[in-house]
Amino acid sequence: MEQTGFFLPHDGVKLWELAQYLGAELADPKHADVVIHSVSPVSRAKSGDLCYVISKRSKDELATCEASAVLCSVALQSIVPPHVPVLLSRNAHAAFAMAGGLLYPKALQPLALMSDGSGVSDRAAVDPTARLERNVAIEPFAAIGAHAEIGEGTRIGAGAIIGPGVKIGRNCSIAAGASVLCALVGNGVIIHNGARIGQDGFGYAPGPRGMIKIVQIGRVIIQDHVEIGANTTIDRGTMDDTVIGEGTKIDNLVQIGHNVRIGRHCAVVSQVGIAGSAIIGDGVQIGGHSGIKGHITIGDGVQIAAMSGVISDIPAGERYGGIPARPVHDFLREVAAVMMRTTNARKTGEKND
Repeated sequence: MEQTGFFLPHDGVKLWELAQYLGAELADPKHADVVIHSVSPVSRAKSGDLCYVISKRSKDELATCEASAVLCSVALQSIVPPHVPVLLSRNAHAAFAMAGGLLYPKALQPLALMSDGSGVSDRAAVDPTARLERNVAIEPFAAIGAHAEIGEGTRIGAGAIIGPGVKIGRNCSIAAGASVLCALVGNGVIIHNGARIGQDGFGYAPGPRGMIKIVQIGRVIIQDHVEIGANTTIDRGTMDDTVIGEGTKIDNLVQIGHNVRIGRHCAVVSQVGIAGSAIIGDGVQIGGHSGIKGHITIGDGVQIAAMSGVISDIPAGERYGGIPARPVHDFLREVAAVMMRTTNARKTGEKND
């Protein structure tokens, strides 16, 4: 691929080593010593690149592909030209993600400002009561509050704010400009640029002279290996905690209200809003620009289509979509009916003209 200079190619991994790492099969052992340096889309792949295909729609591009190897399933092996080495995987998408992480490990974390990767900048403000384990990196203009604790191998980006008493685990990355307040953060957590964690939630009680602010004295609990996108906001709880479960991935520009509980290994896409005290089960996938009403429960494994409005509980394992959200087959049938009526009305109008 064309190198931008931000992420330099790998020194090189032989195909047999890559296959072993990915749990993939090298289709022809004679290609075992081919060296891979980078990843690329099929259309721009050059020598040294690995690309992948998950559909027969890539057949035409593959005909002129110059990649050093293609990753695909057995079902798609026939569309790869004979001169291109093939790695076979039951899940080419996941395997390609693993390959990218192996070749570009620095791209898995927010970019670091300090090239040496360690130490506390003399331009950072670290309270003397804060406790830092070994190999913690604090970049310029970051502020670490009183009695905060930061685990070994964690990086705090430039201008980030870690509030008093906050505890952050090991091997975390808190990117530039993020703020983490009133929170307990597990190990291996990534919080991207500009995220806001632990500010008070939106709580008011109507009174004779207007809205009376309700104190928010809970916390945010972020479990291990969570990733939180840029400019996402997660409010602390009112009296209970806001909880983000282990392995959950949250995109940019997501709003999570106070007392929300999100389960393990969920995926929440950009511009989702989750109102206070909603409970989200394990393995839930929420499409972009959806809204989740407060005080409802979404069961394990639920899939919610993009731009949906969820106003009531959803049982485990269901697929919902639309506004208001309902079973996705009902939603799609209604959409098809509306489109059919619109098409017929247009045709009728054309005949009358």
